[in-house]
Amino acid sequence: MERIDKIGIAAWGSISALGINGEGAWERYRDNAHCFTKAGFSENSDWIAPLSGESQSQIDALAEEKLKYQQLDPSVRYAIAASRNAVQQAGWVGIDDLGINIGSSRGATTAFEKYHEQFLENGRQFTDPLTSPGTTLGNIAGWAASDLNVSGPAISHSITCSTAMHSIINAVVWLRSGHCTRFLAGGSEAPLTPFTLAQMKALKVYSRLDDQYPCRSMDLEKTQSSMILGEGAACFCLEKDTEGALAYVSGIGYGTEVMTHGASLSADALCLQRSMKMALNGHDPESVSAVVLHAPGTIRGDMAELEAIKAVFGTHKPLLTSNKWKIGHTFGASGALSMEMALLMLLHDQFIQPPYLAQQRQTAPLKKILVNGVGFGGNAASILMER
Repeated sequence: MERIDKIGIAAWGSISALGINGEGAWERYRDNAHCFTKAGFSENSDWIAPLSGESQSQIDALAEEKLKYQQLDPSVRYAIAASRNAVQQAGWVGIDDLGINIGSSRGATTAFEKYHEQFLENGRQFTDPLTSPGTTLGNIAGWAASDLNVSGPAISHSITCSTAMHSIINAVVWLRSGHCTRFLAGGSEAPLTPFTLAQMKALKVYSRLDDQYPCRSMDLEKTQSSMILGEGAACFCLEKDTEGALAYVSGIGYGTEVMTHGASLSADALCLQRSMKMALNGHDPESVSAVVLHAPGTIRGDMAELEAIKAVFGTHKPLLTSNKWKIGHTFGASGALSMEMALLMLLHDQFIQPPYLAQQRQTAPLKKILVNGVGFGGNAASILMER
């Protein structure tokens, strides 16, 4: 794949445990406290990273605007909120020909669990008429497009935990093709439900640690997996006109590998090696200042990604970080929230690292940051961002 033309990031919008996009999120990144709390979904409460109070207030206000918004799954409302934030920041309000690609790994989790529980309670004889539209993954971009009153392409998809990264890749390709001049892309996820949590615990990857940092993302010394679920959404306003851009997307990459089972990933994450090499095509690997890892806090997943980075960068050692220790794993939204972290580091020229790992020294200005995402089935994506 040839080196891509730079695509400008005009603005972004997010909503998560960090708050709403902007300096508030940056201040939370700069402190060494995580955003986790304990949830009472089961007999023994579990760590989760819910929306901040500020973020939840915005979602509550959105639900009060229109009756139809009250009926939407939280993941859809999160997407609408992040989309509004991004478009307002970019000054794109009222622009009609805006393309949209917003994905989600699990989709309408809360709505599906609610309607399915009703179905079982009614002896499998009745379900709510809103079940089908309310639990359809395609809801997410369509509702965002309707809320923004735009008529461009509105694409929803699920590529598990690399969903948001693939939204960005799609946007870049649409922009390069000339079919759109502006694109809104990202991901949204609201997975903090009993059934979803039970699934992660069944995989034996959920954190049972009860110390200062219960998610030990990137920590190769951990003796048990430490993934924690979080929720949120992030969207980026992308355009070919790069004048005045906050930063640029200057490389995109993707890769898959042969599966041995649904949650498999090879020991050296071949899919991530492929995606990183593609994103770096035409760039000197030594020009990359830092990498924001997917690193969900699982033993095998973290180790495999670090091995892939060694294979791609060789003797060059970029600064390595992740935000999972801070806000948990937000599944389909995680790549977009990792991009937010990378963008904030570029804008402030300050590296943020997990506080429980050996300190890494930033010895030069941050110029280029590579962001990784990988999902079940070995489906990886990488985005190169630069100032």
